[in-house]
Amino acid sequence: MAVESAADTAAGTPPRAAHLRAGALLSVEDLVVRFRTDAGVVQAVSGVSFDVLPGETLGIVGESGCGKSTTGRAVLRLNRPSGGTITYAGERIDQASESRMRELRRSIQMIFQDPVASLNPRRPVKEIVVEGLAVAGAGAAERARTSARVLEQVGLGGDRFADLVPRQLSGGQAQRVAIARALALNPALLICDEPVSALDVSVQAQILNLIEDLKREFDLTVLFVAHDLGVVRAISDDVMVMYLGTVCEFGDADVVYARPAHPYTRALLDSVPLIDPTRGFAGPALEGDVPSPLAPPSGCPFRTRCPRARERCAAEVPAVRRIGPEQSVACHFPLVEPEPVRPRSEEPR
Repeated sequence: MAVESAADTAAGTPPRAAHLRAGALLSVEDLVVRFRTDAGVVQAVSGVSFDVLPGETLGIVGESGCGKSTTGRAVLRLNRPSGGTITYAGERIDQASESRMRELRRSIQMIFQDPVASLNPRRPVKEIVVEGLAVAGAGAAERARTSARVLEQVGLGGDRFADLVPRQLSGGQAQRVAIARALALNPALLICDEPVSALDVSVQAQILNLIEDLKREFDLTVLFVAHDLGVVRAISDDVMVMYLGTVCEFGDADVVYARPAHPYTRALLDSVPLIDPTRGFAGPALEGDVPSPLAPPSGCPFRTRCPRARERCAAEVPAVRRIGPEQSVACHFPLVEPEPVRPRSEEPR
């Protein structure tokens, strides 16, 4: 994760040397994504940095419009980055040619938010799941074997589902087909863009368990985008909280949930319904609305809604800095006191 400690700043060390871990499968640094509209330039993602080690799951969470899906899509260059670097397995994705990107997308697959809309409505399931193999030039026999295998892996084996078209599937079944399509190409990195937000709670649990099982079976690295903090906590090793295109907080999922350092993270956690009535609202409550990405506030983008905002927040953009071995925050006045920083292990957990 992109962080900058006080010692790094004082010594003049470039931030990259301080925070990106060796051996990361995916490294994103200072990612910027802008969209030009008739009303002006939308600052969708502004200087986001993170890395993901092989076998890890990074959860990206935030309100609708915070830039989390745009960040995930930028990794695949479905949204063209306006700035920054994206490195996958040592190769610069942001500099790759279109032909090279088509090759790279075989090992970086995406599960989209709307399961039915992401599937070809005219093709049967058995053909949908091997569309990528067909594009890659695989023969009919290989496609048939792979189709049967991946459908079995996602719980849709046999002849019952193979000849159905997407409109004949439930939401959960359609999402399983989308997962099978991603697995058919044996990816190393799986990007999940809110894959359970449109599903019933019971079906959500089934899909999350399936993703976890497949992650262990195929040693997948996962980038999991969601607005539901409960879902992110259940599946993620690390979590990154975004607001208005920027990173608010990053760290080990258990640490961030147990002791959130950013007021926005605290507010998101307070918004999750609790079963235990004795656990009260930590607060304070947020006020106002999310600013327009066409004209983000000066300084800290969260300051217009932050109960702890002061003059410094309007004048200075907070750097993402370590406050603990497994936690960093972009806040001038965090909710928790910084701990002595020990070097984070460069080995996957």
